[in-house]
Amino acid sequence: MSEPRVRRAEIAIEQAHVDTVYTRLAELRAQAEAMRTKGYEIGHGAGREAIFEQASMLFERDMMVYHANQTLQTLDAEYEGLVFGRLDHLDNDHIYVGRLGIRDAEFDNLVTDWRAPAAAAFYQATAEEPMDVVRRRVIRCSGQNVLDVDDDVLIADAVPENMQIVGEGALMAALGRSRGEKMRDIVATIQKEQDEVIRAPWRGVTEITGGPGTGKTAVALHRAAYLLYRHRRQLGGAGVLVIGPSGVFTSYISRVLPSMGETNVELRALGEVLDGLEATRQDPAPLAAIKGSLRMRKILLRALRDTPEDAPEDMKIVYRGEVLRLNARELDKVRRKVHTAGGPPNRSRIRAAELLLDALAAKAEQHAKDDGRQIDKAELITELGERIEFHRFLVVWWPILYPAQILRWLGTEKRLASAAKGLLNRNEISMLAADFADRSRGWTIADVALLDELRVLIGTPPKSRRARQSIEVNPERGGAPTRPEHYDEYSHVVVDESQDLSPMQWRMVGRRGKYASWTVVGDPVQSSWPDPAEAAMARDQAFGLKTTRRRFTLRTNYRNSAEIFDLAAKVVAGHAEADELPRAVRQTGITPEVRPVEASGLEAATQAAVKELMGAVEGTVGVITAMDRVPEVEGWLEGLSDERLKVVGSLDSKGLEYDAVVLVEPNDLITESTTGRRVLYVALTRATQQLTVLASNPDWIPAA
Repeated sequence: MSEPRVRRAEIAIEQAHVDTVYTRLAELRAQAEAMRTKGYEIGHGAGREAIFEQASMLFERDMMVYHANQTLQTLDAEYEGLVFGRLDHLDNDHIYVGRLGIRDAEFDNLVTDWRAPAAAAFYQATAEEPMDVVRRRVIRCSGQNVLDVDDDVLIADAVPENMQIVGEGALMAALGRSRGEKMRDIVATIQKEQDEVIRAPWRGVTEITGGPGTGKTAVALHRAAYLLYRHRRQLGGAGVLVIGPSGVFTSYISRVLPSMGETNVELRALGEVLDGLEATRQDPAPLAAIKGSLRMRKILLRALRDTPEDAPEDMKIVYRGEVLRLNARELDKVRRKVHTAGGPPNRSRIRAAELLLDALAAKAEQHAKDDGRQIDKAELITELGERIEFHRFLVVWWPILYPAQILRWLGTEKRLASAAKGLLNRNEISMLAADFADRSRGWTIADVALLDELRVLIGTPPKSRRARQSIEVNPERGGAPTRPEHYDEYSHVVVDESQDLSPMQWRMVGRRGKYASWTVVGDPVQSSWPDPAEAAMARDQAFGLKTTRRRFTLRTNYRNSAEIFDLAAKVVAGHAEADELPRAVRQTGITPEVRPVEASGLEAATQAAVKELMGAVEGTVGVITAMDRVPEVEGWLEGLSDERLKVVGSLDSKGLEYDAVVLVEPNDLITESTTGRRVLYVALTRATQQLTVLASNPDWIPAA
């Protein structure tokens, strides 16, 4: 039988099984909908029943609706490409592997969940260690339709005569397919080195390192899904937090976990970690380096202990016909004494009142001593402490503080210079003060960590104190959890592009993961943070006392063609050791095109290059430029509006990939960052198929 006929016959065999699976899926969905309907009916018409019985019925209703909605949500999320693999074993038995475990009405297995131990061989088996697998088959589907199958033979001498073998293996086929706007899950093409990371123990800290295109992000997300599946009781209730470098990035990966049925996961960019704030703007590299340094914590602490801008400079109050006065120096002494106690200012007003009254009593005692009189100190404190004018003064002199307010104070250069004495030089003070003074464009991503630090340092006002809240479930919204503000009880935290987190950002992230296990993804060669030693210290503090640490290095670049990665490796060669760079496994025969252009002709050259690549590839085309040129380049391409076309800045391109890339002015990327060629290296490794570089200056390419 010819190969095409064999393939068609094998596709028909798998289609029959897939049809059975989807028929069963429809039955399960109908059962879940019936359960939800029944849940809504419970409790209706029970107005005359006892309160306790009615509450019990309502609880039962909520739980039924919640579980029904969860089931429906999972079934809907896993609908596309539900079955993607098959394992044929030595004992002539076989199992199907998919996104969800499905049994028939007699509880016989139709599909094994990819996270289950029985499915591990789909990712881990090799010809050297076949794990009793004779044939591993990848089944490629669209909806309910089987499109193709690809086989790997792992035990050649055990293949039965009636077993048909087709295909060239799934991974290389998957690598050649065009990218969409969102990252897809890789459950059908996970490789052994990736699977070892995904299934590593959940406790402690798991670090994933590797160069561009090694699948670090996809592996981390699949690890989160696997851990929730295997350790639902320990991890599911408190939830998982995934932190990415930018909103562009989090949007790109947003469908991966829901597509695997995991919805109890929060996905946040670094500019969104602090509740109530969404920052997308990047600071220039020198300014970001100041804001991210641990020096800023000392500056913020000094600033919040300074006298508020509108605080009165003296206090006068009459006691039994005598004026008691505290001047600016005496008030400052009281303020320092309150802060010396170490409590958050917003929790210290009572202490401030007590020390003010003590200072007033000391004044009265001194006056009485000079006149040969005596006073009752306790009586004075009680009387003055009940005066409305005392409390009015206290509210203005010791006001409730807010994080944004304190950063705005530091927009005054004199005030910042006082707080930063011995920590920042004159140029750094001028640069930082000018930035804090101008909030017309809103907060930057680096500011978010400072605001979060201040939130903790100043404390919440007493009136905002709340008992610890438990996670509530809204059955009408499919079980989506609502958590308290500034929630810090996540069970697992995933940090992507971790090499770029500043020390202050590590402090912010660490507060959310103080009870959590961690998966940390990064590549030192791609780092845009200039002081890795300080960041490493802050990172270790964020991990706390977790002693279990494991580190995995992924060494195979599946994204870039070898031709594209060779250029990127050449650019970063002086900043990385050879063993720090991955190996690209795919060749296309298409060499990256480097086009010299005049600066005055850059707009036309960009338009021409984009048009060419839009016609050359079926998938996405990314235009990468320096951060401050993004609006300008977007303007150049307004007439080429297409959903496949994206313009991103160099820092926002991290973690993304496109079928083709136009890189505009590589020297701009080098000069805008304190880590120079590392940022350019990132931009050069975003393309999977074709790359065009437009440069008015050739200095970005190292001499041979």
